[in-house]
Amino acid sequence: MKTLGYYNGKYGELDEMTVPMNDRVCWFGDGVYDAGLCRNYKIFAIDEHVDRFFNSAGLIKIQMPVTKQELKDLLYEMVHKMDTGDLFVYYQVTRGTGRRKHIFTEGAGNLWITLTPAKLGDESKPIKLITTEDTRFFHCNIKTLNLIPTVMAAQKAEEAGCQESVFYRPGGRVTECAHSNIHILQDGMLRTAPADNLILPGIGRAHLIRACKNLGIPVNETAFTLEELYDAEEVIVTSSSNLFRYANQIEGRPVGGRQPQLLEKIRQAILEEYYTETSGDKEA
Repeated sequence: MKTLGYYNGKYGELDEMTVPMNDRVCWFGDGVYDAGLCRNYKIFAIDEHVDRFFNSAGLIKIQMPVTKQELKDLLYEMVHKMDTGDLFVYYQVTRGTGRRKHIFTEGAGNLWITLTPAKLGDESKPIKLITTEDTRFFHCNIKTLNLIPTVMAAQKAEEAGCQESVFYRPGGRVTECAHSNIHILQDGMLRTAPADNLILPGIGRAHLIRACKNLGIPVNETAFTLEELYDAEEVIVTSSSNLFRYANQIEGRPVGGRQPQLLEKIRQAILEEYYTETSGDKEA
């Protein structure tokens, strides 16, 4: 199949799938999601993504309709139905189906899965960023479906000819991007925002931290400011769909470019891990 969708046990091409109008996602965006890349029919970092998915659901008290192992088995079953093993694997759970009322719907949630062809992009080219005041709520650590602020920020970046929008809080604290985590290199050290309730603890972020530690690069998980972002030796952006990108411009102002060898060393370490873990043919 070229694309594939799943909803509570039903399969089909994405354009043919339908869901009940009274799924709570329609009324409240009441759910959580996770997603990642698949290459050669192997889902990259699946355990980390599924763990975060279940954690997000638990934090807003959604009852999961499957176990972690059942979800992983289902994802691989679906992956092997596809014409290509290079995919973007997306899954979400909503709080269930019922007439519109704010109190929780009883019972297990509704499980959605979508598979679409995708490949890791060219991570060697720099990207351009803009900045946006962070007006989101204080549960950014939960990967919920309530994404209007990030949608607006992503559109702002698109209209400015940029690839990402950097969120900042009052006082200038940098949090993350519309759909990525952001980091800086300064004095040979990686600076990344702490994994508090103002950022999503990205899987790409975790792999970046691990790669730096393996390379002997110090890691400092404390907040940094817009001023420090502009003055950084390098600016790094990570996500599950774009494992490692770097910026050379923010709001039209040149940034980074002062530690290219160290930047490339980190990038190669992350890509080596990805290609090693996803090498080979059809295997679960």
